[in-house]
Amino acid sequence: MDTDTQTPTDAETVDQIITGYSRIKSELGKTIIGQEEVIDEILISLFAGGHVLITGAPGLAKTLLVKSIAEIFDLQFSRIQFTPDLMPADITGTEVLSETDAGRQLRFVPGPVFANIILADEINRTPPKTQAALLEAMQEHQVTAAGQRHPLPQPFFVLATQNPIEMEGTYPLPEAQLDRFMFNVVIDYLPEDQEVAVVQQTTAGGSETIEPLFNAEDVQRFNDLVRKVPAAEDLVRYAVQLAAASRPSQGNTPDFVNEWVSWGAGLRAAQFLVLGAKARTLLQGRSHVTAEDIQAVAAPVLRHRVLINYRAEAEGITTKKIIEQLLDHINPDA
Repeated sequence: MDTDTQTPTDAETVDQIITGYSRIKSELGKTIIGQEEVIDEILISLFAGGHVLITGAPGLAKTLLVKSIAEIFDLQFSRIQFTPDLMPADITGTEVLSETDAGRQLRFVPGPVFANIILADEINRTPPKTQAALLEAMQEHQVTAAGQRHPLPQPFFVLATQNPIEMEGTYPLPEAQLDRFMFNVVIDYLPEDQEVAVVQQTTAGGSETIEPLFNAEDVQRFNDLVRKVPAAEDLVRYAVQLAAASRPSQGNTPDFVNEWVSWGAGLRAAQFLVLGAKARTLLQGRSHVTAEDIQAVAAPVLRHRVLINYRAEAEGITTKKIIEQLLDHINPDA
């Protein structure tokens, strides 16, 4: 880790990102087997400063992956296990009455949300009222208690895991909260050979230690640098057109969207398409965003923002298929 007190230049930061990217993959390989696409998507989101929703069945190392990433970036890590009886104050903190020299006074006791990386484990196991406790933290990076604002540590990321909605005892996340997540990353089962490797690794003695590669200041510089990556106006327009085409009953909406989609992506989707493309550009050592970058992040950006209707479900049409058709329908060179 760089201990130089001087602030690195943008060029030095770019070099740090490019060389660090392969080292991150190497460190994660100590605890995580496979899931290369999942890791790439999570890293892109973190470098862009976005929150991540991780969807997958139990037992797919979602928690281990998030904890390992926090160790690599040497960030303060906090895990919140969401349960049906969890209250908002259990997340954000609460005011308690304390004895002081001036008498009894209310004092704010910070909750577990006051950390750099929050693992909101099984977020859809708790009712919407408690889920919504994260909204202000995710959007404003602060918590308000008794009229007082309490800023959160920077950088601040929420990486939430959820089990598939159709599983018993889950509550769908409100659309407003879903929209705060930059990416929805889907973790699936590993191929057989990789599952064998996981079982061998986890049933053997000992485990390798994750080496921290960066610190909080590095991450904030990465986030700032991503926004400086140039994106041509025609590519920004392409991202806007992709998001707009997912909305039913609009002027230029494709027929398949009107037929199968009940709710489409908003403006935040276009912003995240561009930010994600910029982060991917840097991680791959390039200086300009391409249409391929936007297309590569389209699925994680759109899959939780495009809601299919009953007709689509009846016909076996998935959100994945609709996103693929959107990418085929909108020409980036138009």
